[in-house]
Amino acid sequence: MEESRREFLKKSCCALSMTALATQMAHLGTMSALAQKVIDSEPRSEGGENYKALVLVFLSGGVDGMNLVIPNHSNGTDFTYDMYAAERAASTLAIPQPSLLPITVPTINGWSFGLNPGFGDQTGSGGNAGIHPLWAAGKLAVLPNVGSLVRPMTKTQYQNGSIQKPYQLFSHSDQVSINQSSVANTQAFTGWGGRVSDKMTTGNNPQGLIPMVTSISGAQLFTSGQATLPMAIANAGTSLSNVLNPSGLSGASNAAKLTAFNELRTVDLSSNYVASASHVTDLAMQANAALQTSFTDPTGFPNSNIGLQLKQVARLIQRRLDLNINRQIFYVQLGGFDTHNNELTSHTTLITQLSQALRAFYDNMVSQGVSDNVTTFTLSDFGRTFNPAGSGAAAGTDHAWGNVAFVMGGSVLGGDFYGIDGPNGTQYPTLIKGTGGPNDTDSGTGARGRWIPTTATDQYAATLARWFGLLDSDQQAVFPNINNFTTSNLGFMG
Repeated sequence: MEESRREFLKKSCCALSMTALATQMAHLGTMSALAQKVIDSEPRSEGGENYKALVLVFLSGGVDGMNLVIPNHSNGTDFTYDMYAAERAASTLAIPQPSLLPITVPTINGWSFGLNPGFGDQTGSGGNAGIHPLWAAGKLAVLPNVGSLVRPMTKTQYQNGSIQKPYQLFSHSDQVSINQSSVANTQAFTGWGGRVSDKMTTGNNPQGLIPMVTSISGAQLFTSGQATLPMAIANAGTSLSNVLNPSGLSGASNAAKLTAFNELRTVDLSSNYVASASHVTDLAMQANAALQTSFTDPTGFPNSNIGLQLKQVARLIQRRLDLNINRQIFYVQLGGFDTHNNELTSHTTLITQLSQALRAFYDNMVSQGVSDNVTTFTLSDFGRTFNPAGSGAAAGTDHAWGNVAFVMGGSVLGGDFYGIDGPNGTQYPTLIKGTGGPNDTDSGTGARGRWIPTTATDQYAATLARWFGLLDSDQQAVFPNINNFTTSNLGFMG
């Protein structure tokens, strides 16, 4: 009987829809840490104090950054629209210059660049607003050549092997892991979102009813830490009142089951493992109860998958006070960017979906009064080759390296490019057709435009984590290679 009770308690969390809780039960260290909370008798602190949230939008498959932010000038530099079109027009991958959404970049002489037309407002055609206007409003920033690095690397160092390259460069699964873990020199088993939570939960969410880290797209390396217990829930197609609801324990016919379930979680607590499992379930039950009250559901979100994911994030942010949460990290994902062919067709749909969902989310944060407290940012597996794969309408691109990233929010010092300057004195890579420029991994006829990043994922992530509240003294624990770089603050957060 003793063993069966333990087994019941160990499995009790599985009755809840917090799927990621079950994945962490095997970590006895985590359970011991949580067991300490069982004997913590301090009253709950009020949530929402000095609230901040980070929202990662992962563009799965390796988005083609060269068709996201495009030179829109012809002034004799080594990155002009003419150079872009010369490489991509023959394959039909070049976006026509009149279609570009113009932006000016103060740090690059005020020159004009263009965003993909999918980032524009589609309201006139029955669609939603896009993120392009946020550039002029100073709420959207771009990192033009960011990616996985062990330490800064030049073309010469790449070619002669004198600097360690990222682990399994150009591999989807490995580069996803590197960007989500911020560990480029080896395999990692925790993500930088989870490690930030490891360092910050005790001081910021000591009495939170849900974990600091939540995925709306299943279990992810980004959300995993040593002590962090991430939560994974469904998108807004499932109401918040149902995401944590116990399975098979609701309704009058199951009252006896629920009573027995609650009673069993009060016994055999001398075992740290069982006490911890019971306590995690208690928190989930309390969170579920807090989410049963009615509230005004966020509106204006498109009915796309990414739109529904961000709507669920908006719902949880709206309930931050009920959940006693002061800091939150979210993971959402948009897939389909592994475009070896038919890129323009798929990009048109994906970029429009992304832009409209991001704009709806930003507008909702404004309406909630927390736009300065919520920062949304993108990452992807890697960039794609500047040189196309194939020709005609079926053209696509292949796996590459450095890529474009976007940062959006009220505290973002937007309307500009950020990052480390490359060989041409700017953050934007040199576009040289055929022979391979100073940013390219290769030379001669084999060069395809695989940009060596000038800004590391570590620097990008560390800038976001510092704004979020991570102490400088904890930076290396979260970003093990950060001391290999000259700065951990890229300056895009106010």
